[in-house]
Amino acid sequence: MGNCWAKPVDNLPSTTKPSSPIHSDAKTLKNSSSSSSKSYRKSSSAYTREAGGVVDDNEVGLGTITTTISGQIITPNLKMFSYAELKRATKNFRPDSMLGEGGFGKVFRGWVDEKTYAPSMVGVGMPVAVKKSHPDSSQGLKEWQAEVKFLGKFSHPNLVKLLGYCWEEEEFLLVYEYMQKGSLETHLFSTGAKPLSWDIRLRIAIGVARGLSFLHTTEKKVIYRDFKASNILLDGEFNAKLSDFGLAKLGPVNGHSHVTTQIVGTYGYAAPEYVATGHLYVRSDVYGFGVVLLELLTGRRVLDLNRPSGEHNLVDWAKPFLPDKRKLKRIMDPHLDHQYPSKGAFQAAALILRCLESDPKNRPSMEEILENLEQINAIKMKPKASKCRNKRPTAQHQEQHSPNYRHYNQYKSPLHSRHGGSVIATGASPHQHAPLAKPPW
Repeated sequence: MGNCWAKPVDNLPSTTKPSSPIHSDAKTLKNSSSSSSKSYRKSSSAYTREAGGVVDDNEVGLGTITTTISGQIITPNLKMFSYAELKRATKNFRPDSMLGEGGFGKVFRGWVDEKTYAPSMVGVGMPVAVKKSHPDSSQGLKEWQAEVKFLGKFSHPNLVKLLGYCWEEEEFLLVYEYMQKGSLETHLFSTGAKPLSWDIRLRIAIGVARGLSFLHTTEKKVIYRDFKASNILLDGEFNAKLSDFGLAKLGPVNGHSHVTTQIVGTYGYAAPEYVATGHLYVRSDVYGFGVVLLELLTGRRVLDLNRPSGEHNLVDWAKPFLPDKRKLKRIMDPHLDHQYPSKGAFQAAALILRCLESDPKNRPSMEEILENLEQINAIKMKPKASKCRNKRPTAQHQEQHSPNYRHYNQYKSPLHSRHGGSVIATGASPHQHAPLAKPPW
């Protein structure tokens, strides 16, 4: 078996093996929290299987074990896989098992034993998603390191579970729980996808709001930095989980309001202050959340050059409709077939406007957003027959489900089916997250 120890993000691995395994630094874990950590490990199989090396707490810099927003920062205990084991689990990474491809590399479905995580035959045990990096991608390596550092530390119902990882010579792999229903992007935008009901859309929004709230309220705040529909994965019950922590970053410390960093991510979802200056605030994530919430309401992608002039950018086009109840009805997703409470939709539109404020200081916190969404979810539609059930599809419906309906500069998200995912960055390679650039309009 090769070496699977995480390395600092800023340092690329050498060809030599590390002299000793990286271990948890007990100094950074308070003794008073040890009992909660032990009880968690007993209840969660994801972090107890054949433990190997774990990420150094000093490297991650997440501080003490904390319980908040129904989640925990825990002592990581991930399984170390050998490359040979993952080859067997995925049947040698055969093409028909590929789930998608993204900036990190390709993702394959594999099968492992539920108790030992040993490779098993197809259909036996439990399915997993195995993300395999491009061997010549330094960006892929950095994202691999970031995911091990962050997801290896987190336990939350709305964050995808990292089960294990491997570093063997030039091969870098991650093993996650398998999400049966793929990405939100697939369900919202793919031709032939079954429409999501209003209740399911709210369940998804509330779920990811809980996940972001957890990240933002850890002792050392974590900025997700890549919030978009393709990174929201759904289980069999449409419970939503955030995936792909390759761009996640620790938030500002010592009283600073922001961190300054290279501008990477997905154009359209990235906050304007980040795109313009490289200044990343905790509430930069809130802007991206507002964009996704707008996509949930309208059924439209944030960017699409195939739409009529003036409608390419969803945010710019939709803003004037959001404050007006009558105008709002004109941009609601026709797949909802008017089956939603008008009051709830209007409150969601008002929340979107707050999330899209140009000044991050004026945006609500994720905790406040979560509270608002739960209030909206309590608003129920009065039973009535649909007036539009037998009408012909609207022009927007036909546009979204025509063969030519495509997203600008697509790429596939790593943990789900081949239908979804997109990075908007002019000149971006499909094998890396590229710096953001202005679109051509």
